[in-house]
Amino acid sequence: MQRLVIDGGRRLSGEIITQGAKNSALPILAAAFLPRGQTVIRNVPRISDTYSAMRILTSLGCRIRAEGNVVTVDGDGCLSEISEQLMREMRSSVIFLGAVLGKTGRCVLSYPGGCELGPRPIDMHISALKKMGAVITEEHGRLCCTADNGLNGVSIALPFPSVGATENIMLAAVCARGETVIKNCAREPEIADLAEFLRSCGADISGDGGGTIVINGGKPLHGCEYTVMPDRICAATWLSACAAAGGELYVKNALHRHLDSVLSVFEEMGCQLSFGNDGIYIRANKRLKAPGTVRTMVYPGFPTDMQAVVMAAVCKAEGSTVFIENIFENRFKHVGELRRMGADIIAEGKVAVVNGVPTLYGANVEASDLRGGAALAVAALSAEGRTELGGVKYIDRGYENIEDVLSAAGASVRRIG
Repeated sequence: MQRLVIDGGRRLSGEIITQGAKNSALPILAAAFLPRGQTVIRNVPRISDTYSAMRILTSLGCRIRAEGNVVTVDGDGCLSEISEQLMREMRSSVIFLGAVLGKTGRCVLSYPGGCELGPRPIDMHISALKKMGAVITEEHGRLCCTADNGLNGVSIALPFPSVGATENIMLAAVCARGETVIKNCAREPEIADLAEFLRSCGADISGDGGGTIVINGGKPLHGCEYTVMPDRICAATWLSACAAAGGELYVKNALHRHLDSVLSVFEEMGCQLSFGNDGIYIRANKRLKAPGTVRTMVYPGFPTDMQAVVMAAVCKAEGSTVFIENIFENRFKHVGELRRMGADIIAEGKVAVVNGVPTLYGANVEASDLRGGAALAVAALSAEGRTELGGVKYIDRGYENIEDVLSAAGASVRRIG
């Protein structure tokens, strides 16, 4: 089993280039199943989740060529069944449901896998597709979805602005007859990125970035060339790393307009920030101050994906920080491992209280999910001594060569095993 060996106590400096967004690349890869002909997608992060998405596309009959961060998809595939093994590799695999059902009129798949963060039901996905005319049954843990007469545009009001449900409806709706209106939709930048990709393929979509998206379906879709947006969660992870370890860092290709709720927390912590056209500069030369209360919310609120990593950064901050997790039920699994490193954290239910300590210490710790693993890496950078971090496979789901990125900024991180 691979592990990261991190020798803490080294300040960060220099420049880190932000990779392409995982949460944008995955739905765009699913969308690449829809158009006829060739699609070229640039800035695709080389992470295990995107490799899983490419394997799914291959299983559906598409031809894939990956060269560095450029993925070319020949979207003439027309198969409709995804194996249980491929579905178990990542939670985001459910995003293929809308695309495959919309294009072929049929989709057979199992419930998706991925990190265990508590219940993340796909009821909203299924309910919306049924409203569009799909017939969906469950047989021995497999979802069998058909739309023999095609899908129809409808008005759908989501009970919660789910990112995954919004994306699945968008992918199905571009193939449906007539107009689909998604009310109370997700507003994340990744939603707008998917919409822009689909528009580049010839789709008629408007309203993305707001609370209502309108899609006029049935337009012929063609291949295109498209560049995935930068990963705002990775950018904020590198900012957290610098805040925790100290130093000065320029995070290139970080779009500060996507990170307002996170950047305000870093400013409360006493970090100095400045913004350029192509990145964010952070300086952290003093002991951090506890930012008070951090509440995870849907966009444009503080993202749940940043909760663990910011928690790691404030473990040594002066004062106490209260984290309130409003999105997932089981997103404090990293707390026990941070305690192994000397952190003073009390967690119960959806609330965790972090009392800052003067020092963290290297330890043997284990990641159990993607962002929790990144949090342990951040904590290790600021700890005294050596940390051995297991569960690297989770980190590899979202970060491209994390050891190389951090080492280039002055950290001591290497992969063994």
